Amino acid sequence: MTVGVALHTTGPENQIDATVRLAREAAAAGLRSAWFGQTFGADSPQLAAIVGREVPDLQVGTSAVPVFGRHPLIVSSQAQTAQAATHGRYHLGLALGTKLLTEGGFGIPFERPVARLREFLTALRQLTDTGTADFHGELLTATTPIPARVPGAEAGVPLLVAAMGPQALRVSGELADGVLPYLAGPRALAGHIVPAVTAAAEAAGRPAPRIVALVHGVVTDDVDSVREKATEQLAFYEQIPSYARAVELSGGRRASDVAVIGDEKTVAAEVRRYRDAGATEVVFSGTDLAGEADRLRTWALLGELAN
Repeated sequence: MTVGVALHTTGPENQIDATVRLAREAAAAGLRSAWFGQTFGADSPQLAAIVGREVPDLQVGTSAVPVFGRHPLIVSSQAQTAQAATHGRYHLGLALGTKLLTEGGFGIPFERPVARLREFLTALRQLTDTGTADFHGELLTATTPIPARVPGAEAGVPLLVAAMGPQALRVSGELADGVLPYLAGPRALAGHIVPAVTAAAEAAGRPAPRIVALVHGVVTDDVDSVREKATEQLAFYEQIPSYARAVELSGGRRASDVAVIGDEKTVAAEVRRYRDAGATEVVFSGTDLAGEADRLRTWALLGELAN
């Protein structure tokens, strides 16, 4: 995967049908991957499995499934099923989640998130690699009195984490295959995220981690009004410490300051900056921010950059 897009649909149309339609457009534009977020709506691993089955030219991934309110045995079943359905083109992204959604939605205290992430990844890696687990941690237990392997997913599932803070990056480098930073500009990547996760991977004897940079951006001529929309749309993330820190380390004040908004030349230059900063893959989100015409314009450029 080199350049991809996050797919998000709104409106009254059947969400699954609409997402498959968008995925086909993305593949036709030359994009390499499609990614799906996870809130309280559609199940993102299942959606990725459907899209990957329907659109065989795309890699598919989730960005990202929170570890609170879920169990490694269940997530392993979802991920392995998606991997078998797509014949090896599925990538599982995990996240710590947020205090607001964890406590407000699940009624679960948002406590010790990094410790939970470590235990979750340890158990999940056993399950996706071997189909079995015998993990007894402080916060969770995962054992398999019967096998948990999904035939067709024997090669395992790439595990990525939406990590940006120092502790989460350390755990991700030790136990995952890479990270999915969002709203982290090239300065934050090069100066903080890439060195931290790479050093942790090296210390653990793991391969160099993937750095899948999620970039909020769109190609448009109406830069000022689109950035104003982005400011409204991204304001939620400014309440979350990890995102606020990533924006600050990127040299921004508001989350929209790290959004990539401009003409083809501007956006292409920013993609190169992300790659120079250490991103192994770039995934654009929010490409529908300026309307259908600019979304198609954005995808056309990204498809060219992917090829």
